[in-house]
Amino acid sequence: MKQRTLPASLFAAFIALAGLSHQHLGGVPVMVEKAKADDSGRARRAPSMPMARDPAAAVAEEYEVARRKGTREAFELFIARHGDDPLAERARADLQRLSR
Repeated sequence: MKQRTLPASLFAAFIALAGLSHQHLGGVPVMVEKAKADDSGRARRAPSMPMARDPAAAVAEEYEVARRKGTREAFELFIARHGDDPLAERARADLQRLSR
């Protein structure tokens, strides 16, 4: 009985190493060939972070949101967050117009 076990295991090992790219042994796929990343042989790395936005564009968008809301709270929040920005002067002027 042991004589049958040895040739069967050798046959299974031969099939696994015979150059077949995928073998299903016991429900688990076995990779035999080397995985191919792409044409150049190097895997491409996904960027881990998106490109930084222009800070001036972000401040301008915030000002537009405050202007569209048109409330005292929106302008005060913009001024509190961006008091040194040139758009803060426009927000202060808009806030004074609301007070009248």
